[in-house]
Amino acid sequence: MLTVLVASSKGGCGKSTLVTQLASHWAQDNKRTAIVDSDPQGSSYRWATLRPDNVPGVLATEGSRKALDKLPQDTERVLIDTPAGSHEKELEPYLEKANVLLVPVLPSSFDLHATLHFLEHLRGINRIKRGKLPVALVGNRLKPWTHASQEAVAQLGEQAPFPVVAQLRDTQAYVLLTSLGKGIFDYGSEQVRGHQQDWTPLLRWIKRQH
Repeated sequence: MLTVLVASSKGGCGKSTLVTQLASHWAQDNKRTAIVDSDPQGSSYRWATLRPDNVPGVLATEGSRKALDKLPQDTERVLIDTPAGSHEKELEPYLEKANVLLVPVLPSSFDLHATLHFLEHLRGINRIKRGKLPVALVGNRLKPWTHASQEAVAQLGEQAPFPVVAQLRDTQAYVLLTSLGKGIFDYGSEQVRGHQQDWTPLLRWIKRQH
């Protein structure tokens, strides 16, 4: 079972986007996929309950470490959505179970500053410090053609203690599809293929760690 923990120091940075889009990818890949949503907002849980009958289902549970232990034995992929601002105490129930930890980052100076502080905190967590839990950053809502986005990614690359493994372009498609219980991997059209390709480096990185 591959378990992906998604965490950030800030709300609204794209944790649920990572969780739901990865879930749609693995569900479409015929992997038995589950979401454990410990964020009080419940966005990822709600997304899973909205999935229509014409796409592969994703099991979702609201919860804690106990929710992880109660997942069906044949579950192949688990995504854990955590509350904004979670630190070691809040993440502790999941740190031993997770295979990888993903941190989404928005391209603003405020977000970068908050994220760098959060990453320094993560670096002190024992399992991460010992190299047992790989951590990766995912740039989110980037406008690759703008100086601000290019500068943000460069700054992360220079100052962050963990690698930036993927860059997701800014698009309303994620917002629209989330409201339908769907993800970009639920479609095969040329229109979404470019956005799907944004996820390829992240999916490859996760596969290498597992």
